[in-house]
Amino acid sequence: MNHQNESQNEIVLIRPGKWPQNMVNIHGQVLGLATHSAIQVARRVLGRYVASQKEFRVQVEEKIGLEIGGPSAAFRDTGELPLYRYLACLDNCVFSGETIWEGKRAEGHTFSYHPRKPNGFNFIREGTDLAGIGNQQYDFILSSHNLEHISNPVRALKEWIRVVKPGGVIIVLLPDYRRTFDHQRRPTSIEHMLRDYELRRDERDLTHLEEILELHDLSRDPAAGTAENFRQRSLRNFENRCLHHHVFDERNSRELFEAVGLTVELLELAKPHHIAVLTRCPSVRA
Repeated sequence: MNHQNESQNEIVLIRPGKWPQNMVNIHGQVLGLATHSAIQVARRVLGRYVASQKEFRVQVEEKIGLEIGGPSAAFRDTGELPLYRYLACLDNCVFSGETIWEGKRAEGHTFSYHPRKPNGFNFIREGTDLAGIGNQQYDFILSSHNLEHISNPVRALKEWIRVVKPGGVIIVLLPDYRRTFDHQRRPTSIEHMLRDYELRRDERDLTHLEEILELHDLSRDPAAGTAENFRQRSLRNFENRCLHHHVFDERNSRELFEAVGLTVELLELAKPHHIAVLTRCPSVRA
């Protein structure tokens, strides 16, 4: 389903059409809609949803996008910001062919993100280096609880901007550190993140390891195990990408996006621990 453009070393994607109507399971659709509606009602009652989701949705509806590090529970029908059901097509970028979150997944049309949507193309790439993806290929980018795992977020965002069309959007969910196991840390300064970019930090970087080992609240992260288990896992971060290199609140997340030339059009704090950000790419590129 893809061809290699050897002259430019870019992958040219051929989009599959929508599934024929006679292949759709109507009974499953009805049940799915009922489940989706019930869970979303419960989320609204509990306040565990993105209140501005309509504003996010209109930016991606029937458009083609790329997700960095999906699929994400927050974007599913039962999530805090259910966007998948409205997209035309979604590709994905993941750092490895096997991760602790998704298991094994091969490069190609293997990215399954919604039961009523055709698979998107799965790129096995670092989020900071989208090699093989041409400039201005996508209408939007999605990223949920991914950017904090990247040691060089400025480099990542610059690369994401490159593959989005002028005036397109980048939608990011970040963890609000005050509501996570990072609550004993302090938000990373924009100066530090810009310095990471200047020093060309890569994913082997462990600059924040000492701080993380000292201040990570293991009582809020039972999956991390004992302090020694957590330490050993953290030392192997290049393999597993579990560390939160940087810690975010609404102020430094806005500063980060603005520092790379994005316009922050909407920023919302949403339970249980999300910072939901809608940003706009420059309409004119140099």
